[in-house]
Amino acid sequence: MSSTSPDPHGSDAMAGQHGAGDHGEDHGHDDHAHGEDEALGPLDLLAWGAGVLGIAAGLAVALVMAASTGWLG
Repeated sequence: MSSTSPDPHGSDAMAGQHGAGDHGEDHGHDDHAHGEDEALGPLDLLAWGAGVLGIAAGLAVALVMAASTGWLG
């Protein structure tokens, strides 16, 4: 991959070319979302519970399919 930029970044097409030392902190915004004392939001227990339940259901389906094909023995 060739480029005319001395330090190509993947986001150059969106934000324009910038040098190696420019990461946003010096001109009013932070390109990488590093907040100084930024706290995380509340934990969404319902969403995490749904995710865990979905994974458990997927594993149960995989186990039943493996048992039905004789793969478990």
